[in-house]
Amino acid sequence: MSPQAASGTIGVLLPRDIPHADLIPFAQEADDYGFGELWVVEDLGYRGGLVQAATVLARTRRIRVGVGLLPAAARNVAFAAMEAATLAQLHPGRLDLAVGHGMPDWMRSAGAWPASPLTLLGEYIHTLKTLLAGRPADMDGRYVRLDGLCLDPSVLPEHVPDIFAGVRGPKSLALSGEVADGTLLAEPVSPEYVRHALTSINAQRPHRIATYNITVVDDDPHAALATARPALAPLGDPDWAPHIVPLGFHDELAALRRTSKSAQEFAQAIPEEWAHRLALTGTPDHVRARIQDLFTSGVTTAVLSPVGPDYRSALAGLAKVL
Repeated sequence: MSPQAASGTIGVLLPRDIPHADLIPFAQEADDYGFGELWVVEDLGYRGGLVQAATVLARTRRIRVGVGLLPAAARNVAFAAMEAATLAQLHPGRLDLAVGHGMPDWMRSAGAWPASPLTLLGEYIHTLKTLLAGRPADMDGRYVRLDGLCLDPSVLPEHVPDIFAGVRGPKSLALSGEVADGTLLAEPVSPEYVRHALTSINAQRPHRIATYNITVVDDDPHAALATARPALAPLGDPDWAPHIVPLGFHDELAALRRTSKSAQEFAQAIPEEWAHRLALTGTPDHVRARIQDLFTSGVTTAVLSPVGPDYRSALAGLAKVL
């Protein structure tokens, strides 16, 4: 399976907490290994998404870089369009952007959670796409108000980046299908979850699907699963219910989390059968087959999320699936 497989692209996630000395080498090694895409994250309290994207685009040769995701309430859309246009112009054909609501608790703690996140996201993506296409933005919305603003022709990119919506709820997925060029689905993503999400997205034009998944590749499948387990700790929280319900064991998993003393204890107690479905783990052949199942379900980019403590060694393991 090549990075551009028969039915999709294999990408990799730049970990949010990677040591700063490893950030550029990780991106360059991902480029050299042949991954098709590198996605950077913008989680509250970690590194800024656009700054990471600018850095790795400038220090790599060909890999496409996605920002996943920018919370709509965190940036004025006009200034976000200026940043996006600059990156897309300087690195033609190598940029994707995902915009989303942001995690509610994070956004509330930053004083940036709107009364209607869905309304804001729709106005924001529509306006961002309008500006990047070089058209004047006239928007008198609930949150976005622009009076004919237009980016100067000198900054318009030759290749307009695709704008993804990073969302999970059915109404937000439907909005993504209506206004975005693609949908970014956070981990864990199974074929069942993809098919369920696609019924809500219901896009009437070409629409990319990018997915994150915790991934560990090892010739010893038991060691791979053991390495991945700590990363499963957050999956018992209610925010992840939409990902788990299609798998058929959500209620039991939620009950296990309630009876566990900590998230770490919960992760270790997850039955092996469930854990295998919540992460991509195992030998290179096994993980390749799991990725192909995602492509068959409608995924266009499978983004593999490495597990620490040594992210560059983990990246070398992930490259075995290419």
